Amino acid sequence: MKKLACILALGAAFAANNALAWGNDGHRIVGAIADRLIKGSNAEKQVATLLQQGESLAGVASWADCVKGTYCGPQTPEMVEYTTANPKHSEYHYTDVPFQLPKYHDHGVGTAEEDVVQTLKQAILVLQGKDTAATNPHRFSKRQALLLLTHLAGDIHQPLHVGAAFVGKEGGFVVPQKQSDIDSLAVFDSRGGNNLLLDDATLLANSEKLIPPAPPKEGADVKPANGAAKSPTKPLHSYWDTTVVDYAMRRVSTRTPEQFAQWAIASKPAVAVNSGDPVTWPYQWADDALAVSKLSYAEVKVGVSSKQTSRSGESYTVWSLAVPDNYPVPSSAIAREQLIKGGYHLAAVLQAIWP
Repeated sequence: MKKLACILALGAAFAANNALAWGNDGHRIVGAIADRLIKGSNAEKQVATLLQQGESLAGVASWADCVKGTYCGPQTPEMVEYTTANPKHSEYHYTDVPFQLPKYHDHGVGTAEEDVVQTLKQAILVLQGKDTAATNPHRFSKRQALLLLTHLAGDIHQPLHVGAAFVGKEGGFVVPQKQSDIDSLAVFDSRGGNNLLLDDATLLANSEKLIPPAPPKEGADVKPANGAAKSPTKPLHSYWDTTVVDYAMRRVSTRTPEQFAQWAIASKPAVAVNSGDPVTWPYQWADDALAVSKLSYAEVKVGVSSKQTSRSGESYTVWSLAVPDNYPVPSSAIAREQLIKGGYHLAAVLQAIWP
């Protein structure tokens, strides 16, 4: 009964909110693609031993975001145990390599010992049964490792979760040469694009011209896909986390993550195959996302700066951001490709771990 209650609470958490990373829909897409691709394999059998009854990769794909608060619903005992043991868990989801650079390097500018690449390495080693006290300092269990791998395989394919923008004091994007250069005086951290603000009304107007509406939902009144703008601005990171996922789904006439996953596999996409030990694959994924992030920032212009104050009273700098009028088209195409890569790469690494 206790196990069932935990499953129901987890399901309610996922149904409650579409927040963070690729957003719930994006992460469900990655998981749903992988669910289909590993069907009938030993990997599917091994995954099933770590999931609870009624769970799937798609269903648990947002777990690592939901642990960050109560916006997905009440915290389960499993979530509380994980967050207590991992006080820096919010740092596991990204790395901040300057987007202009060609590759991710250990100890390079913007990287960290607990970033998305290093955390994925730990999770893969745990699932391979090769972890040690040194390689698994967070003492992830195999179930935790699977939950993290399922989620972070999505995160690392979101371009802005790898390629970061840094702004110079005169405006414009710059490349810090070392970590100490990012001093909020000469070089500012845009916080993964969270401090780069798009004009939401302009973005909405352009998207309505370029992106088809969502397919009608049977048996329900359909509201406009975008709705009214809640804020005059939208952070670039938020745009890439959720807005482009909506656009990508609409452009292929799918309403649900499961429909998108089915469409994606039927389209027989050409997805690059990773090579070498699976523990090295997160580096390959990061390098790919870094290359894609250059396209995400193509023709993007930094505008005027201003100050904002956080809820804790901290003052920080934000910048207006101008993007091409057709930005919804190339950005949603990138999102479509990256979501598909995430699902295929997740399936591939699971099958490499459990051939």
